Amino acid sequence: MSGMDMGGATEAAPFGAPVDDQHVFSHVMLNQFEGRLGRDTSFRWEGEAWAGTDSDRVLLRSEGEVSNGNVEEGQQELFYSRPISTYFNAQGGLRYDLDSRPGRGWLAFGIEGLAPLFFHVAATGYASDKGHYGAKLEGSYDQLLTQRLVLQPQVEMNFYSKDDPARLTGTGLSDIDMGLRLRYEFSRKFAPYIGVTYVSKFGGTADFVRAAGESVNDVRFTAGLRVWF
Repeated sequence: MSGMDMGGATEAAPFGAPVDDQHVFSHVMLNQFEGRLGRDTSFRWEGEAWAGTDSDRVLLRSEGEVSNGNVEEGQQELFYSRPISTYFNAQGGLRYDLDSRPGRGWLAFGIEGLAPLFFHVAATGYASDKGHYGAKLEGSYDQLLTQRLVLQPQVEMNFYSKDDPARLTGTGLSDIDMGLRLRYEFSRKFAPYIGVTYVSKFGGTADFVRAAGESVNDVRFTAGLRVWF
């Protein structure tokens, strides 16, 4: 019976053709849960939770910063995510800017995954019902110094098509958030870290921020915790 198909089994696939696992999994991660100390002291969070199968998942993301008693740059996103290749997922859904400034709603579509050399990258485009468009580019890389000590460079850039003075954002490249974090993984699920971050505003965003009496750029010492379950 060698080479014959018996109920889908062959020499190449003795247990039958591979199928997607339809079991429902879930995952929660706080990638950044940190205090930032510089000219201004702030607390920042960035995390996500998802649930679904190997092929279809619902993804919830949240990020923002608390500074001087105000919540800033709060972004809440809800996506449907599906693989489009071995290393990349396509994602579509909604974003809502929820913080101390006027809220904004957006439609969102993007891709996320691992580029060559295992760089984690994501690119997301946004469109609002008021004719505003935006984009976010993100990248990070985990460099293992030892089995437990990991150095992670990270960058996030935001772009907008129109000025939005109420949210202190201007046309073009709005801001960049860069960090270099050194974490120690007591386990994969629990890793405190220290590092340094650099935040800068550009163009019209810098003008709005400066007029509001806030810092346009800042280098800060960072300490935080990365956890998942």
